[in-house]
Amino acid sequence: MSQIDEVTPQEVDTMISQDKLLTIIDVRENEEVAQGMVPTAKHIPLGSIPYEIDQYPKDKEYILVCRSGSRSMNAAEFMKEKGFPNVKNMQGGMLKWTGELVF
Repeated sequence: MSQIDEVTPQEVDTMISQDKLLTIIDVRENEEVAQGMVPTAKHIPLGSIPYEIDQYPKDKEYILVCRSGSRSMNAAEFMKEKGFPNVKNMQGGMLKWTGELVF
């Protein structure tokens, strides 16, 4: 059983609309991201996570997103192992996202 908390896409949409201080990381591949991303999300393909996350502060809140929620769960578990205490996974991924998309 994973130690990662999950948030629903609706909760993420609400957090964005409330300007909550969080960083959304989309771990999908380039061609998937081209179909639209969650507003404010940063794109870091899953394979790049180990090389990219060192530039991010560990005391911030992160929500990880992928197509269905499984790759982002892997990325969230990896970040937690690397000392990021406040990492969440967006349940169901972009398949369940009904909010605005940015391109």
